Amino acid sequence: MPPIFAATRKGVFTIEKGVLGHAPGTGGDGPWRISRVSFLGDNASIVLPRKRGDVFATIGHGHFGVKMHRSMDGGATWTECAAPTYPAKPEGVAEVYDPNWRKPIPWSLELVWALEPGGRNEPDVLWAGTQPGGLFRSEDNGDSWELNRPLWDQPRLANWFGGGAEWPGIHSVCVDPRDSRRVAIAVSSGGVWLTEDGGKTWDSRTKGMRAAYMPPELAYDPDSQDPHQMVQSPTSPDHYWVQHHNGIFRSSDGLQSWQEVSDSARLASFGFAVAVHPKRPDTAWFVPGVSDQLRVPVEGRLVVSRTTDGGRSFEVLRKGLPQEHAYEIAYRHALDVDESGQTLAFGTTTGSLYVSEDGGDSWQAVSHHLPPIHAVRFPR
Repeated sequence: MPPIFAATRKGVFTIEKGVLGHAPGTGGDGPWRISRVSFLGDNASIVLPRKRGDVFATIGHGHFGVKMHRSMDGGATWTECAAPTYPAKPEGVAEVYDPNWRKPIPWSLELVWALEPGGRNEPDVLWAGTQPGGLFRSEDNGDSWELNRPLWDQPRLANWFGGGAEWPGIHSVCVDPRDSRRVAIAVSSGGVWLTEDGGKTWDSRTKGMRAAYMPPELAYDPDSQDPHQMVQSPTSPDHYWVQHHNGIFRSSDGLQSWQEVSDSARLASFGFAVAVHPKRPDTAWFVPGVSDQLRVPVEGRLVVSRTTDGGRSFEVLRKGLPQEHAYEIAYRHALDVDESGQTLAFGTTTGSLYVSEDGGDSWQAVSHHLPPIHAVRFPR
């Protein structure tokens, strides 16, 4: 059973299934347990474990900036590696102001919000999405990073804006398993963008997305869309799912268009997290909340919703989850599924971590006492 890594407000936690007393990494048939804590007390925004054994973690040190660390032994030991660094703003380049906050967007790293490996033919490539909206690529397994200037310099970046965050940010990076040059990103708030040439050129791909929070004449404006999280089916890569600020959207034509999904369970109009089954593109899971204005589970009952038919219908999965006075939600990276499609894990804003080994039908609590959980990841 693969381990789970959780990036939290106060450290990175490794969770494994095994008998108490087993050495980390040896597995077993006992319960899920926390086997290791790294960076205790430090704010970890994202973690990326890889099946080959290396793990990356990004730590925010406030005044001292953002640092990135790499482990080559599954998280047992860590060394600091390079963090994405913005170049100095060239002399004479005009300031770009966030449309919401009316502040100039900085040329400095505020947060690493997405971290993904490159394609199968790129073993040492990593992609990092950041606030304030820059996308970085490493070709040497994190030893150095380069800002993707074609995206950063495109004029429509001036239309991107921060929603709940101060700056716009790239939080989702999807590398097409058929072609590593085809990379899609999602921006809060700035919609979905696609490159088909490894980042030399970019196109907006938001046709069909609707922003209910905008005036009617701007509801379908591509740069006003706020996808909270985007995932791509690894085995049917023309299929994407997005948990949007005001609904669920699905693309089945390689991002040519999006279709808004009506949630028959009437639960998932708002939320952050989404995971797609690794082998069945019509199956996806969500952790719904009430609304932007009321970020709690519906009726105080923490549930996961699941569709197995491409969004035509939804099931409400609640077995093992608190069903009264539960007011926690899951952040956008805090839900993941392993490569079997059977084991899922999600973490909450109040530090609860849940695991399912039957596709979400039932859940078991690993802990209710972790720090707020930013990201939950199985090895990729």
